[in-house]
Amino acid sequence: MRVGLYDDPVFGEHDAGPGHPERPERLEAVRRGLRQGGLVEALVPLAPRPATRAELLRVHTPEHVDRVAAAEGKSVRFDPDTAMGPRSYGAATRAAGAVVDAVESVLDGAIDRAFCSVRPPGHHATPDRAMGFCVLNNVAVGVAAALARGLSRVAVIDFDVHHGNGTQEAFYRDRRVLFVSSHQFPFYPGTGDLDEVGEGDGRGFTVNLPMPAGMGDGDYRRAYREIVEPIGRVFDPELVLVSAGFDAYRDDPLGGMALTPAGFAELMDVCLAVASGAARGRLVAVLEGGYDMDGIADSTAAVVGRMLGRLFSAPDAAPRPDVERLLEAYRTAHARHWPVLRA
Repeated sequence: MRVGLYDDPVFGEHDAGPGHPERPERLEAVRRGLRQGGLVEALVPLAPRPATRAELLRVHTPEHVDRVAAAEGKSVRFDPDTAMGPRSYGAATRAAGAVVDAVESVLDGAIDRAFCSVRPPGHHATPDRAMGFCVLNNVAVGVAAALARGLSRVAVIDFDVHHGNGTQEAFYRDRRVLFVSSHQFPFYPGTGDLDEVGEGDGRGFTVNLPMPAGMGDGDYRRAYREIVEPIGRVFDPELVLVSAGFDAYRDDPLGGMALTPAGFAELMDVCLAVASGAARGRLVAVLEGGYDMDGIADSTAAVVGRMLGRLFSAPDAAPRPDVERLLEAYRTAHARHWPVLRA
C-alpha cells in the first residue's frame, strides 16, 4: 500500500498569534507519532505545491482569495480566533495545494492514499470567510479538484470534534458530494444540526451526526458502523477525503469527547470501508484540529497505520446507555434519504 505523506517546514511558519492553540508544535507531534509508530519508512514523502488561484476559485469567492493574498507579508486578524502572520500565506496556499496534489496523485495512480499534515486547517473556512483557525478550505479545494477531473461521486467524512461548516456550505446543493460530519453539539460553530441535510439537488447528501459531549470509542463505533458505513457504501464514492481532526481525543483541551487512538483507528477503518467499492481504496486524509500533543501523536499513528493496511485492535469500550436513542434520531432524520438505515 503506497501512502504518501505531505509535510513541509513551510507549515510551521504559519503564525496564528501568541498563545494560540493552533501552533506549529502540532506538526511536531504528528512527526513524533509517525516515528514512534515505526511508520516513517513505510510512507512516501511528497512535497506540497501552492494551490493556484484557479483551484482556489472553484470553492472560494474572488474577494476571499484576494483578502488572503493581501495578507502576505503582514499580520492580519480575520476574527478573534483566526489570524495570519507574515509567512502564513505561503503555508495556507501550500496546505490547499498539498490536498489538490494528493487528490491528483491518487487519481493518477502514483500513490494509493495520502495523509496531508498541513496547517492552517481548513474545514471551517467558508467560500467567503476565514474562521475557526481556518483560512482556506483545504479539503473542499481537494474535492473540487476531483470533480474537475470528472468524478461524479466524492465522499467527505469529517470526524473533527467541531462541525465542518465550511465544507458543508461549499457543497450543500451538490449531489455529487456526500458530506458526513460527526461532531460535538451544541458547540462551535453552532451548525450541524440533524435537520441540515442539504438543499435542492443536494438534499440528503449532507449527513450530520450531532453528538452530546462525553461520547467515547463505543459510542462512535456504533454511530460509524450503523450509520456512516451503510450510507457510505450505498453512495459508493469514487474517492474519499477525510477531515482528520484529533480534538475528539479524550484529553483534548478544546473538546469534550473521550475517543482514544484505538477509536480513531476504527473511524479510519470505516472510512476505508466506504472507499472499498468504486474508489478502489483511494483516500486522502487531511489534518484538521487536535490540540493535545500526545493525543495528536498517538492518534495520527493509529490512523496512518490503518491507512497503511496495518491491523488494529478494536476498542472494547461499551457504548453509553443513551446511545440507542441517539442512533434512532439519526435513523429518523436520514432514512428518508437513505433507506438502507431502515434495514
